[in-house]
Amino acid sequence: MNIIRPIQPNDYDSLYGIAHASGVGFTSLPVNKELLISKIDKSVASFKQAVTQPGDESYLFVMEDTLTNQVVGTSGIVSSVGLDDPFYHYHQSKVVHASRELDIYNTVDILTLCNDYTGVSEICTLFLMPEARSGVNGRLLSKFRFLFMMEHQHRFAETIIAEMRGISNEDGQSPFWQWLEEHFFSMDFPTADYLTGIGQKRFIAELMPKYPVYVSLLSKQAQAVIGKVHEKTKPALQLLEQEGFSCRGYVDIFDAGPTVEANLQHIRSAHTSRRLPIRVKSEVEQAQTSYFVINTKVENFRGVNTHLQVSPDNSFAYISQQAADALNVKDDDFIRFVPTHFRT
Repeated sequence: MNIIRPIQPNDYDSLYGIAHASGVGFTSLPVNKELLISKIDKSVASFKQAVTQPGDESYLFVMEDTLTNQVVGTSGIVSSVGLDDPFYHYHQSKVVHASRELDIYNTVDILTLCNDYTGVSEICTLFLMPEARSGVNGRLLSKFRFLFMMEHQHRFAETIIAEMRGISNEDGQSPFWQWLEEHFFSMDFPTADYLTGIGQKRFIAELMPKYPVYVSLLSKQAQAVIGKVHEKTKPALQLLEQEGFSCRGYVDIFDAGPTVEANLQHIRSAHTSRRLPIRVKSEVEQAQTSYFVINTKVENFRGVNTHLQVSPDNSFAYISQQAADALNVKDDDFIRFVPTHFRT
């Protein structure tokens, strides 16, 4: 069984391996020992912290294979982005150049540097090792976060965003960044991506174009990738779109990948989830529908994919002893759950 749990200090080696495997463009996990240890420490402190409203907390979870005791994936939530460091995006919009006397009317696409998402919550750092990419593991690693946020709403903002990885090649070269590099930055995409990942973002304000960028002035290759996702990111984007996320014209400043957003109350897995006390049952019918299930704890959080049965009067959820042990719950403790797949 795979379980989701908060990351711990002794998970460093696993996290480093995941950071290395994730490759260029996965900004939230740079291959940097000091930064990775800092991320773990901040996450451990965030889970322990008593919170009344979202602040600078950052929650990092891992997926552990209980058969091998190996960490096979990560997933994260940032309570409020942009509170310590500016959180940059390009916003796509239009300007009109018109002359009534000359009967000329041109609509032009522009990109404007902004900090519009400051203070929202972000789901991030989702990576599943190739050997674990089977069944519903990827869905569990993504969707459990919506249950966690729904259960602990006071810890998060109403708006949730996800930055989707944009297009780059195997060498980490981004067509969009290549244009910026040529005209403004004089550093390659992997370097810029790495500096951002370790928190050195001052160069963005110092070197980024100060005025809106006319899209028509970009190279054809750069124009073609604006708002597009990396081939490996398409399944993740599709999953989020099914949950109700959509892009409102914000793209990453490095690779122009889209940022999608949704209101927590409108995320399908969040608002359709149910919360019930449990009864441990020796045998739970293996119905066709399985569920993503979490306990209602913070520091001792656990999440799994399992079968359950709801009592006829909807007062209890019956789960197996194995699932109860994985979730660290007992009779009368509460769980929150949602089907692994929605009926269409």
